[in-house]
Amino acid sequence: MKFRPCIDLHSGKVKQIVGETLDASGKGVVENFVSEHDSAYYADMFLRDKLTGGHVIMLGGGNEEAALAALRAYPGGLQIGGGIHAENAALYLEAGASHVIVTSYIFRDGQLNMGNLQRIVSEVGKDRLVIDLSCKEKDDQWVVVTNQWKTFSSFTVNEENLRELEKYCDEFLVHAVDVEGKRTGILRSLVEQLAGWVTIPTTYAGGARSFEDLELFRSLTAGKLDITIGSALDIFGGSLSYQEVVAACSR
Repeated sequence: MKFRPCIDLHSGKVKQIVGETLDASGKGVVENFVSEHDSAYYADMFLRDKLTGGHVIMLGGGNEEAALAALRAYPGGLQIGGGIHAENAALYLEAGASHVIVTSYIFRDGQLNMGNLQRIVSEVGKDRLVIDLSCKEKDDQWVVVTNQWKTFSSFTVNEENLRELEKYCDEFLVHAVDVEGKRTGILRSLVEQLAGWVTIPTTYAGGARSFEDLELFRSLTAGKLDITIGSALDIFGGSLSYQEVVAACSR
């Protein structure tokens, strides 16, 4: 089990927000934390602590320069997501991203768009692509949500569908939207199922708030999944020690 760090960008600043509250106007966003430091500050921190495979997420427009600053500060150490498509992916890879992360580009009109998926694979290669499967529970299934996590797609996160997507990407990033940014604990059922389904590196994001959550996560997944923690960390305004989390996950 690896700890995967994150840098979430909103309006050009490093923030931790409740993802479900994000909208086009930006007026209804619930902010857990707004940093006084820039993106490169955190990238330098993750480089110093030898953390790899973390992600920079651009939450809406106006974040491109901050994202590029983070990638340049830690070349090869961070992935980039948020508004990524076949036409701009190469720019971020050239700037230092190890991988690009896609969601909305491949989930269009409520469906998985295989044309766009194949297009970006041909542009960047399978080994530099991460598919973000932000999902919510619906009718006892995990369903990918798009349009700033407000619209259910027809794509169900299950073993069969994951096995098919694994042919096109190097990793999965799975946001548990129901708890993301809320510090209410990990979604046990989703975590257990993912650990039984995936065969490629997969990072879970959502709800982790304590060392008890980390130990539960480790036991449920047998170390098969990686985890990211945002709002709960002291570097993002929470009470959970970042340094202790890094140490615990490296043991």
